[in-house]
Amino acid sequence: MNEVEEWQDDLSEAGELTPSVTNRILSVHDDRGAKAIEAVSESRVKEYRDFTVVVGYDDEYVVEGHGCGCRDSEYNLDHDDPTDLCWHVIAVAIARRVGEVDDHDMWYSDVRDFL
Repeated sequence: MNEVEEWQDDLSEAGELTPSVTNRILSVHDDRGAKAIEAVSESRVKEYRDFTVVVGYDDEYVVEGHGCGCRDSEYNLDHDDPTDLCWHVIAVAIARRVGEVDDHDMWYSDVRDFL
């Protein structure tokens, strides 16, 4: 089990961001972890029928599994390292485990047409 799986299991068990889990997220993910925690606390993780979206600072980012369409994910991450995740993916993992995903019963592709 890697460090990401460990904090995710602990977070699932706790059901909330305890100080120890928060410290582990920050220890493993540093600034990306801090941005992810901030996004979750600001309810910026949105679940649609077709995608999970994280509202970023300049755009909205579609997250599917451990993948994201952001530039950080595309250019900076080592995809062979399971701990090297963009903050959008980390935010989705946190939000799902603490019940802080903002559910929308609609298709994101329809919403995106309005943006």
